[in-house]
Amino acid sequence: MLMKRVNLPVYLPEWAYRGLRSVRRGLHNSSSTKTNLSGDREVEWSFIISRLPQGPGQALDFGASFGNLSIAAARRGLHVLAIDLEPERFPWKHQNVDFLCADLLKAELPEKSFDVIMNCSAVEHVGLRGRYGVAVEESDGDLAAMRKFRELLKLSGTMLMTIPCGQDAAIAPWHRVYGPQRLPKLLAGFDVKEEEYWSKPGENRWQLSSKESALAYTPTGHPTDPTLCSYAIGCFVLARNG
Repeated sequence: MLMKRVNLPVYLPEWAYRGLRSVRRGLHNSSSTKTNLSGDREVEWSFIISRLPQGPGQALDFGASFGNLSIAAARRGLHVLAIDLEPERFPWKHQNVDFLCADLLKAELPEKSFDVIMNCSAVEHVGLRGRYGVAVEESDGDLAAMRKFRELLKLSGTMLMTIPCGQDAAIAPWHRVYGPQRLPKLLAGFDVKEEEYWSKPGENRWQLSSKESALAYTPTGHPTDPTLCSYAIGCFVLARNG
C-alpha cells in the first residue's frame, strides 16, 4: 500500500505552545546550526527591561503571556496592567500587577493613561487568523493596534517595542515581518527615539546589525513550528509625535 506523509498544523493553547517551544529550542540549540528564532526573547526582553523607567507610573504590558515583563516593570515601581487574549497564567502574584483578558482593540481603556507601553513581539500577530484564537482575519489589525497605543500613551510617555524585521511578509498564521514598505506604516504617529537591529547573518546566534541589512533579511517560515521560522529583530523606543 502506498503511504504518504501529510503535515497538518496543530493549534495549541498559548501555555502549551510556550512549554513546547522551550523544549524544542533546547533540542535544536544543541544539535542544529540551521537559522531559527532561538534566543530571540533574551534579546527582546533585555532591550525592554534595560529601558524601563523608574516608577511610580502606569505601564501596559501588551500580549503579557507569562508576565516576564510585567513583573520586571512592577519591580521598578510601576503599576502594570497586563493584557492578553488568553487567561492569566502568571506563576506569581504581585500587588502592582493587574490582569485583563481582552482584545486590545475592543477593550475600553482611558486615553493618555500610560507612562510606558511594553509591546514585545506581539503587535505582529494582531489580526492574523489561526493563532491566539483569532477567527476573523484583519489585514490591518497591527496598524489599528498601533493607533490604539498612541491614544493610550501619555503625551510624555514611551512605548518599548520589538518586532520581526526583514523583507516585507506575512508568514500566516504565525506573524508579520516588517520591511521597507510595512515598517513606516507601523511607525506612523510615533517619533523613533532609539532603534537597534539584530540578525543571524552567518551562524545561529543573534548579532547587532545595521538597519539596512536587517530590512533586507529574507525571512523563512515553517508549516507547523513558528520557532523554526527566521527573521531579523527590530527594537524601538517610541514617543507620540503630537
